[in-house]
Amino acid sequence: MIRHLCRLCLFAVVPLVAPELHAADQIPAADQRPPNFIIVFCDNLGYGDIEPFGSTLHRTPNLNRMAKEGRKFTHFCVTAGVCTPSRASIMTGCYSQRVGMHTNPRDGLVLRPLSPYGLHPDEHTIAEALKQQGYATAIVGKWHLGDQPQFLPTRQGFDWFFGVPYSDDMTARVWTDGSKWPPLPLMENETVIEAPCDRDGLTKRYTERAMQWIAQHRDEPFFLYFPQAMPGSTSTPFSSPQFKGKSNNGPWGDAIEELDWSMGVMLNQLQELGIAENTFVIWTSDNGAPIARRPGDLSRGSNQPLHGRGYTTSEGAFRVPTIVWQPGKIPAGTVCDELATTMDLLPTFTAMAGGKLQTENKIDGHNIAPLLFGDADAKSPYEAFYYYHQDQLQAVRSGPWKLFLPVTAARHPHFNAKQPPALLLFNVVNDIACEHNVADQHPQVVERLQKLAEQARADLGDRGRKGAGQRQRGRIDEGSTPQPQTLRP
Repeated sequence: MIRHLCRLCLFAVVPLVAPELHAADQIPAADQRPPNFIIVFCDNLGYGDIEPFGSTLHRTPNLNRMAKEGRKFTHFCVTAGVCTPSRASIMTGCYSQRVGMHTNPRDGLVLRPLSPYGLHPDEHTIAEALKQQGYATAIVGKWHLGDQPQFLPTRQGFDWFFGVPYSDDMTARVWTDGSKWPPLPLMENETVIEAPCDRDGLTKRYTERAMQWIAQHRDEPFFLYFPQAMPGSTSTPFSSPQFKGKSNNGPWGDAIEELDWSMGVMLNQLQELGIAENTFVIWTSDNGAPIARRPGDLSRGSNQPLHGRGYTTSEGAFRVPTIVWQPGKIPAGTVCDELATTMDLLPTFTAMAGGKLQTENKIDGHNIAPLLFGDADAKSPYEAFYYYHQDQLQAVRSGPWKLFLPVTAARHPHFNAKQPPALLLFNVVNDIACEHNVADQHPQVVERLQKLAEQARADLGDRGRKGAGQRQRGRIDEGSTPQPQTLRP
């Protein structure tokens, strides 16, 4: 235990802020300015990967502290089982099917390097919404919504970008379409500063730069989007030497315990700067863990006790571990069991910042401040929530009920040779592992959810059918060739 505590403190001595910045009396009173916002968005981290959500394998004392001082959400969902569409939703407050980021003719499940596609510049991002309210905005970490200049974060409302433009596994190679991917680039704004980047050092480096940015902007309202690189998309995640080989679960565990260290550094700095009570922090993941095929093997994460793996429409892919924290504002040590999603952050933060939503483009999220701050009678704003796999609607949820539609799919969490396509109804509140199909016992529920599914098809589309509410993805000019982000001499 002593060795573990010492290891957690190894980075705490890094001089992230100057001593004179610790004087809380230099900061304007919290009630004189809107709150700061921080989104910590891990990559492929599962529901059962951290102690506050049941892990007995990984040591996460700082996340334990965050849960003790904050509020857990047990039914917080992303909108896709993979990176790009999930990240499109957190940026736009929309299903990825609405903004065209769910699929494209070139890339498959997620955007690849040198893609001609990206988030359309006309989409109104959460960074743009807050920037209009006078916020400083930054992203430190993984973007994955387009690597061509017109799609980079600096063109989507962020003042500063430090990170990688896509996933940590998208390293130099020749892809199937003949395109030559460059070495994985680490970028500052629109310039590559290292290629290939040192993936072992990403969590530590991101943390240092994020904390420096927070210190620099402590006297003004700020929004930090902090999409961490880890555990990431490789079979053996990366971590700093101080954490490598130190967990009880190999590289996956090492990466998670370093993420926990990073969270501790952030919470401590917010307290030291005297801005914790005016800073809303949410910690979550972009989708569930991929998990290993062999039963009981947790080397690629855990979504327990939920059913299924990441990259699908299972609960284990869509429902992610989520903790919110703001001392004195968020009720400490509480749990919210109502359904909420990443789409809700844009409208919620906009309202908390005193702004109004733009009305040009429809969004799908809701203001969930009553859920975040523990209002006694607060309920989920969702009549229906939809589970898409790319352009195919596979399931719909309403209240405790999740209905899988009888679709033919190459990648499905339930349908296989032993279970052909059929109507499957699960109570995901009482049957958290989705073990009992009760469709025959609840025909009226099935009928109601099928009608809700048809509403989704009409608005957001379905395989072979365009929805009336769908908008265009971004694309570089016809005839132009995507250029690699490479290190400049």
